[in-house]
Amino acid sequence: MPPMKKITLVLLLCVSPLASSEGLPDLGDVSQAALSPAQERQIGQQSMLQIRASRQFLDDPEVNDYLNQLGSKLVEFSGEPSLGFEFFAMNDEAVNAFAMPGGFVGVNVGLLLITQSESELASVLGHEIAHVTQHHYARLLNGTKGDGLASMAAIAVAILAARNNPQTATAAIVGAQARAVQKQLDFTRVHEQEADRIGLDTLQKAGFNPHAMPEFLDRLQHATRLVEGNAPNYLRTHPITSERVADIENRVSKQPYRLMQDSLDFQLVRTKLIAAQKTSADALSYFEQAVHGEKFGNPIAQRYGLVLSLLRVQNLARATLEMQQLQLLAKNNALIDTLAGRVKQANNASDSLAFYRNALQNYPQHRALAYAYAEALLQANQAELASKILAERVNRYPADTRLYQLQARAYAAQNKQLEHHHALAYSAAWQGNLSGAIEQLEIAKQAGGNFYQMSIIESDLNELRELLGARSKK
Repeated sequence: MPPMKKITLVLLLCVSPLASSEGLPDLGDVSQAALSPAQERQIGQQSMLQIRASRQFLDDPEVNDYLNQLGSKLVEFSGEPSLGFEFFAMNDEAVNAFAMPGGFVGVNVGLLLITQSESELASVLGHEIAHVTQHHYARLLNGTKGDGLASMAAIAVAILAARNNPQTATAAIVGAQARAVQKQLDFTRVHEQEADRIGLDTLQKAGFNPHAMPEFLDRLQHATRLVEGNAPNYLRTHPITSERVADIENRVSKQPYRLMQDSLDFQLVRTKLIAAQKTSADALSYFEQAVHGEKFGNPIAQRYGLVLSLLRVQNLARATLEMQQLQLLAKNNALIDTLAGRVKQANNASDSLAFYRNALQNYPQHRALAYAYAEALLQANQAELASKILAERVNRYPADTRLYQLQARAYAAQNKQLEHHHALAYSAAWQGNLSGAIEQLEIAKQAGGNFYQMSIIESDLNELRELLGARSKK
């Protein structure tokens, strides 16, 4: 079995070095008096354990990979380009986005769908990135220091509840300390203005249309006026005032209006989300009209949605024909190649394995292709090769629970019981299920192995028991 990354070493000690934010607006470096960079990262990591284990986490590698690709373009021009940001989607139709300490940024499906351009989405990510790089949470939590800083787990729960669902935050917060912390979590007007200024600067440097930021905020504000008492969560957690919008508009007024063409991936990801929100019949009808009714929109994305819908209703013959048309319209795209592989596999095409192998060589970072190729290999009774493919991806994406689950299946097919349960342990641990991870490691230990394997399991067991004990004392 190839060496795996240490579970709690990743969970608790994964702290990226912080770059200097010299030259950016600063409200004073009081943040470090309350939370160190390591503590901020720990809070974010603990929040992510809860998020990955929740039903709201959108476990779609193509959506999340796209958000990370877009986010990385912005982080490169932020105040802390070396901070290890992670962007992810939440399966929530509420219009909202939120940032957590340490570089974790969540975007609801509702917000992804309401944005009318990639620059608008980038403006939201730039704003959230600024909340992180300016350490706004640390500043807010600085006021709790005199009463004793709440536990990391309590802070993580409070932040997650307050940022993602403020209407029901109180019910999600456990303990008096966490309730006290939650009161500190609403960003102030000064914080919002600072995040706007820095986010706008990042947006411009990354080459996006700066006018997208005030346009998006103004549209949300206008929609709120039309539907009184039904303001999007984004407006509750990021209060918008006329002064704030006017300030941004003033800043971009002298900037040229850039007609930025949206990337194809932006269009395809939004199409995929639209299709997922509809029933199979409604999705098919919607994209049939979009493609053949010649409605306004991206024809490649519309046909992509049609193929997705045809697969859902198991109309493989039409899906194959429409896929051929789609491939004529667009070449060299990972999302389209992944869909083409699904069509081939659904048709039991003899060349599906070769197709996936070549596609993965062309797009080695595309996790959906790795999942699909591993699944195809397992179905073809090639578990050993699947294990090799998955081991390479696990080292690249150590927090990807689906990779561990696929890896466990591959080991089980080879009757490698120790490796099978070891992979299940890592999957459980990354979802915050420490008891389940310990149980799987105990089973792996009973299966027996060589000295090296047993040493890793014993070490993992000791660290997880220590972490579980520390959690139970809080």
